[in-house]
Amino acid sequence: MRFMGAPSKYPEELKDRATRLTVEARRDPSARVGAIARIADQLGIHPEALRTWVRQAEVDGGDRPGSTTDDAKRIAADEREVRELKRDSEILKTASAYFAAAELSTAN
Repeated sequence: MRFMGAPSKYPEELKDRATRLTVEARRDPSARVGAIARIADQLGIHPEALRTWVRQAEVDGGDRPGSTTDDAKRIAADEREVRELKRDSEILKTASAYFAAAELSTAN
């Protein structure tokens, strides 16, 4: 079973544009201060949402330490696979015990 997160409040194009504008503004020393609040206000985005997107863009771009988006996706896929393998292993153990018990009862 796969669960999906809540639908995004903002379209992907808006997130990309806002992130790009903010990253560019933060590179300019004269526009850096207040760039997130200013651009968030201009585009009608919550400043904390924009701040999160910019942080992740900086991680993805190698400008800030942390797990990249690709790493996070790969880790989530690996964790999902481990859960499935553990579940399959438990099913096999149960089936093995069942058939071993059935073998013993027919042998007697």
